[in-house]
Amino acid sequence: MMEQQKELLRYVLSLGDDALTLGHRLSEWASHGPFLEEDIALGNVALDYLGRARMFYGYAAELTNGEKSEDDFAFLRDERQYTNHLINELPRGDFAFTMARQLIVDIYQSLVLVQLVDSRIPMLSAIAQKSIKETRYHLMRSQDWVVKLGDGTEESHQRMQGAFNDIWGYIPELFEPDDGEKQLIDAEIAVNTPNLKNLFHSKLAHVLEQATLTVPADEWAVRGGRAGYHTEHLSHLLCVMQSVHRAYPGCEW
Repeated sequence: MMEQQKELLRYVLSLGDDALTLGHRLSEWASHGPFLEEDIALGNVALDYLGRARMFYGYAAELTNGEKSEDDFAFLRDERQYTNHLINELPRGDFAFTMARQLIVDIYQSLVLVQLVDSRIPMLSAIAQKSIKETRYHLMRSQDWVVKLGDGTEESHQRMQGAFNDIWGYIPELFEPDDGEKQLIDAEIAVNTPNLKNLFHSKLAHVLEQATLTVPADEWAVRGGRAGYHTEHLSHLLCVMQSVHRAYPGCEW
């Protein structure tokens, strides 16, 4: 039972890390959006992810019996202690790259959260139920933008296709649970993501077809996020995100 509790904490933190890193990347669009309404929309999506991260970190703090706080998890761990999927930490890139990543993550989350509702852990189920409505809205936005840009001008089409080509190899690890996560799957706690892989690719291919984009070839793949092995980009993200908290330890606002 103690081993399962340890794996549960690790799983909850990984979900929180996914939400926090992507939320931070989306927040970097503040005042840089292509126009005002989209600037505000991106900020709202970022806040949704940050709120989701807080729910997961808050539950993780409960699992430590108060030994850690959500701030400890967000601000006092280094990159090797983060276990987010690599796709979430990549730089925001241009607007096409942000929308390509968002579509991939939104389709993935829309499938995962529906399954997480059935988790035997009531708190995970409750977080999933709260997050599903947000994710459906996120998916509507990202799908709309990918189709508009993919089936738009010659330049927007090229940028959109290039974005998917550049990010495609980060998809496989989304469906590769480690041994600890497999134990939670068997215990009906975690989501069996390998079972969602075919449906995910079907939904993504459908949107790319609407956008007159070509599904990239499976020629390369990058893994390691869940094991704490990250791109060089995460350390820079954490330096920015954690700087105030580390400069003023224990400070409360």
